Amino acid sequence: MLRRLKPSWAKAAPAFYWGATYLVRFVLWVVGRWKVTGRDRVPDGALIIVSNHLSNADPPILGAGIARRRIRFMAKIELFKYPFGVIPRLYDAFPVRRFEADLAALLNAERILKRGGVLGMFPEGTRSRTGMTGKPHPGTALIALRSGATVLPCAIVGTEQLSKPANFLRKPRISFTIGEPIRVTQTRRPTEAQISALTDQIFQAILAMLPPRYTAPYTEEDGSDNSSE
Repeated sequence: MLRRLKPSWAKAAPAFYWGATYLVRFVLWVVGRWKVTGRDRVPDGALIIVSNHLSNADPPILGAGIARRRIRFMAKIELFKYPFGVIPRLYDAFPVRRFEADLAALLNAERILKRGGVLGMFPEGTRSRTGMTGKPHPGTALIALRSGATVLPCAIVGTEQLSKPANFLRKPRISFTIGEPIRVTQTRRPTEAQISALTDQIFQAILAMLPPRYTAPYTEEDGSDNSSE
């Protein structure tokens, strides 16, 4: 009996990623008023890109906004179920069990950063159901401290409009702002206080780039929606 051939996702991922990224940029330019600010702030080397999370479209839009570096996303494990699980695999994303200590995901993230790669994360852990920012989780800060990777805060505005097709007729205004990099000193065994302080620093940097309508006090105590980590 012939053995079933498994697709090599890692080999297909770069071509798929860049093709999808430039397609997303084109679509945003055609159907929306798309603006990117601060692209010159994207540094070289190991990098964790973080942002607020308004829509399921945010991961590819994050890639379109950064443009010149390929991002590996940490996505909740439920997204890897077939048939739709083909998409995160083609993006070369890797699974994480949210809201628990997932050592395998942590080590995978650290391996990517050790090679000088780019990791994409949403500190809230889920997309907002209200349009307002939720409560950040400590995973991003933990990975940043253990790896010593630079953190690049970003802010996405307007993607919540993409859930209603009728909004496309009005060419929704979508903006992507890249903030100043946050340099992190590597600490292999960070304390709870260090993780908490960096979590707050990262999230405050994101909030500072968002309009007031998004920045009400933390409104979501639990994260329960379909999104990437």
